Formats: sequence, structure tokens, C-alpha cells
Amino acid sequence: MDSPIGESVPKTSVAAPSVLTAAPRPRETSGLRAFGRRFMRARLAWVGLLIIVAFALMAIFAPSLAPYDPNKQSLTQLLQPPNAQHWLGTDELGRDILSRILYGARVSLSVGIISVGIALVIGVVLGLISGYFGGWTDTLIGRGTDALLAFPALVLALAITSALGPSLTNAMLAIGVVGIPIYVRLTRGQVLALKEREFVEGARVAGASSPRIIFRHILPNVTSPIIVQASLGVAFAVLAEAGLSFLGLGVQPPTASWGSMINTGKNYLEMDPWVAIVPGIAIFLTVLGFNFLGDGIRDALDPHLKL
Repeated sequence: MDSPIGESVPKTSVAAPSVLTAAPRPRETSGLRAFGRRFMRARLAWVGLLIIVAFALMAIFAPSLAPYDPNKQSLTQLLQPPNAQHWLGTDELGRDILSRILYGARVSLSVGIISVGIALVIGVVLGLISGYFGGWTDTLIGRGTDALLAFPALVLALAITSALGPSLTNAMLAIGVVGIPIYVRLTRGQVLALKEREFVEGARVAGASSPRIIFRHILPNVTSPIIVQASLGVAFAVLAEAGLSFLGLGVQPPTASWGSMINTGKNYLEMDPWVAIVPGIAIFLTVLGFNFLGDGIRDALDPHLKL
């Protein structure tokens, strides 16, 4: 006959996985419904989402929407004010500003999404490892994070692009590296609060490996703040790319970029202000849209906030 001790161990090890696998389904469904209801009530979030969707459609369909070649110069139409032929006017080389705004949206959104993707993947993985294992691993990752945080974000991005050379790819890498420490610290803090919880202990008792515990049980529970940070991080990435291009370290001519358009337009602010104002408005609206969306997602994911 089995001893009482032999009976109690399998009961504990079998019960834990059943709770872990069966319970999340209704909780996940109700959580998604609650998130949807909260997000529907966040009016500014919808405004931000509409702005982002509008610029995304502009970027995707730029070849079809642009009335002219964004790089085509016309010496007979230099610095034309907005008119029926050129709705947003022309620049100092006679290029259509509306066409360059549409193609510039491609650059800004691609830099924002790709650079945030780089920072998110690397930062979250390092944060999970640092928070879960602790010890010398946590110390090593923590000191590296502190070293990156010791520099202002834009200054560090400038240093990286200066060392690698001015280009769109290097700008993405620089902005991505600058954003890594934020995700490392955010993820590490969440992991430290979760790794001693009952469901994690139950997974350990059930014999789950460390990678399975990290990516199957801990990671899904830390995604909410990461999603919020990522949506806000895209806004910073758009601004950073515009700053790098403004200084000549980002997208190189003749490729259309909002930052480089402001750089050339600043020389014509008194007589032809639309050359710099139009790309400035595009940057403002894009950043505003991502900030509104990030705030709305944060409010919708926080159960303690009532919209």
C-alpha cells in the first residue's frame, strides 16, 4: 500500500498544473472584454489611434497618394506657396512638400517601430534573465544598464550614429540601443514581484524548467506595462529620428525625412514658413497620436482606473 507521504506529493504536483492550465482561459476572456470596454471609453485613445492609422495609411499608400515624385526638382517652381497645383507648396529645390511628407511618414514610422522592436526584444529578454536568476547575472546586466542610463538618450544616440556613420539603419540601431535600459528595468521589476508568487512555485514543483517558467508563466503576466511603454517609446523614437536627421546623422538626402525637411526649412521661416511648419506639424501629430494611444492603453489595462 502507498504511504500517506507518497499520496500527498502527487496530489500537490498534479493539482498545480491543472490550476495553471485551466484557470487562465476565462480570466483571459474576461480580461480582454474589460480591456475592450475601458479602451472604448478612452476618447483620447481613439483620437490617437485614428491619427496613427491615418499616418500609417499615408505611409503604406504613399506611391499612390503622392501627386509628384518626392525627389523631382523644378527650378521654375522654387518655394511656391500652397496652391491648387501644390497643396502644401514646394521647397527650396521645387520639390512637392505634400509628396515628401507622405514619403517621410514611411521613414518616421519604420524607424519608430523597428527601433522600439529592437529595444523591446533585447530589453525584455535581459530583464527576464536579470530578475529571475539574480546573483552575478543580475549585477552584470544591472551595471550595463546603469552605464547606458548615465548618458542622456539623445546624446547617446548622437554618439552611436557618429561612430557608425549617418544612415537610416544606423539611426534605427542607435535609437534601439538607447531604449534597451528602459525595458530591462521595467521587466526586471515586474519579474522580481512575480517570481515568488504561488503559480510560479507551483510550476517549479511540477518540474517545469527555468525557460518554461520564464516564457510561459512570467512573461505573459508582465506584458501590460511593456505594451504601454512600447507605444510611448515609438513617440520618442519618431522624435529621436527627426532630431538625428535634423543634424544630418539620420536619413541622407535626397530621401524625404521630416527632420531633414525642418533643417532645410529653418532658413526660410521669415519668407516661406510652410517649408518648415508642415513637417513640424506632421511630427507633432504623430507623437501626439502615440502618446494618446499609450495613455489610453495604460488606463484600459489598469483595473484601478475608472474612465
